[in-house]
Amino acid sequence: MEKRVLIAVLLSIAVLYGYSMLVPQPQKKMDEVKPPPAKQTTMVQDTSAITAVPSPAALAAGFAKDVTVDTDLYTAIFSSRGGTLRKIVLKKYKDAAGSAGKEIALIDENTPDNFTLKSTAKGFVVDPSAIFTVNSDGFKVSKGEKRELEFTWSSPQGTLLKKTYIIHGDSFAIDLKEQLANTGAARQDGVLQLVLNNRIDPKGQESSTDVYGPVTLADNSLKSEKLKDLAKAPVQLDKNILWTGFGDKYFLRAVLAQDSSIAAVQVLQTPSNRIENIISSPNVSLNPGQVFTVSYKVYFGPKDLDILKAQGNRLEEVIDFGWFSALAKPLLYTLKYFYKYTHNYGVAIIIITIILKVLFFPLTHKSYKSMKEMQKIQPKMVELKEKFKNDRDAMNRAVMELYKTHKVNPLGGCLPMIVQIPVFFALYKALMFSIELRHAPFIFWIQDLSAKDPYYVTPIIMGVTMFVQQKMTPSNMDPMQQKMMLALPVVFTFMFLNFPSGLVLYWLVNNILTIAQQMYINKSLQES
Repeated sequence: MEKRVLIAVLLSIAVLYGYSMLVPQPQKKMDEVKPPPAKQTTMVQDTSAITAVPSPAALAAGFAKDVTVDTDLYTAIFSSRGGTLRKIVLKKYKDAAGSAGKEIALIDENTPDNFTLKSTAKGFVVDPSAIFTVNSDGFKVSKGEKRELEFTWSSPQGTLLKKTYIIHGDSFAIDLKEQLANTGAARQDGVLQLVLNNRIDPKGQESSTDVYGPVTLADNSLKSEKLKDLAKAPVQLDKNILWTGFGDKYFLRAVLAQDSSIAAVQVLQTPSNRIENIISSPNVSLNPGQVFTVSYKVYFGPKDLDILKAQGNRLEEVIDFGWFSALAKPLLYTLKYFYKYTHNYGVAIIIITIILKVLFFPLTHKSYKSMKEMQKIQPKMVELKEKFKNDRDAMNRAVMELYKTHKVNPLGGCLPMIVQIPVFFALYKALMFSIELRHAPFIFWIQDLSAKDPYYVTPIIMGVTMFVQQKMTPSNMDPMQQKMMLALPVVFTFMFLNFPSGLVLYWLVNNILTIAQQMYINKSLQES
């Protein structure tokens, strides 16, 4: 299965690159973004924002400089070229398990055109590649503190732009405030834009177990765009936008609206094979001397449910738990709760598996007992089918009478199991997309619960326990069907070879508990 997925991804990339080379697309311009509907905007007379800055000629003659900001959670490098972000490294997350792992760099660019959080405009004159003046050469922000980093630039046409980043020492979020002032003699109208620039990683995957690409919460629903679709045409969103970003399985880069600051978002793929989320403010009109302020919250960090929820704007919805999210989230919180005491996510998974098994014991007991009773009357059912083989209605009546006489419910064996299916899929989703399991060790050779078992020990043991469980389970099937069912453990073993070891651990422990439960039920039925 994994090989087929890999081949499909490689072919898609080959077609994408081949198409780009054979049929070059014209450069998409920022000015082509459809302006959002006009909104009534309150203007504030702010003379302090209209301060003297070096002339454009003097700025153009200078060189861009880097400004390094350091916190306990990350190190960020800003550039005075456009007042942009060119690099951010997370300190508590590594790209590989163990001592060989290096700190994760969510943004790492050397080419100015690829820097993120660029400012541009439609209507106003804003140069995204201009050299801004900056109020600091760099600083460190400790826990509980916050500091401001200001970039300022003015144009000959009478536009002054100030970008203020508010850095918090104990948060992955950065507050961003943009102030646009009309320093000219004429009225100016337009839209201020912010560009979230994302590099397409060739290793990025889009599948049922991996998430990779742009995502936006708009019009009260999550909008996930596939890269193959963006290669054909851009996407425009302009209804009730709470945030927009770009994410993979474990990390997110996003811009959150503050006070309805995002009026529209255009998501497009550039000819240089990058994804741009072009964020537009509401329409604004500035008379000479007036200032327009727009605020955002910028997030570059892990897809941790608690951290995302603390940012507001329903950012936690970027983690898609599917249909059973109402169950998956409590299970994930329970997993984190037990981790606080065990300090081992593998042990926490085992505890949750035991608890679920205990909770469902009455249902499983009833199911197993019903299958045993069905097995006892199986010879009589064969006789009835042979006796009424030419009269289906009579056979059905006789079978129902047999069920009634022996007080057997034919659905009793499957209904209790069906009830457990949502819980299983919810736990599957919680474990599959949980960043907590990323590089989390268990015991011995399993040092990353989010990765496959490197020696395939647990999947093989899981297959053996599944075979034992199948042999112990009462069956009403004919011999041929029973042999086919016994092949399932082999199929599941191969399926689980490349599954995260955390999921395999859950299934293995569940199988062991089920075997013990069936032994107990068999003993109790023999004694009764």
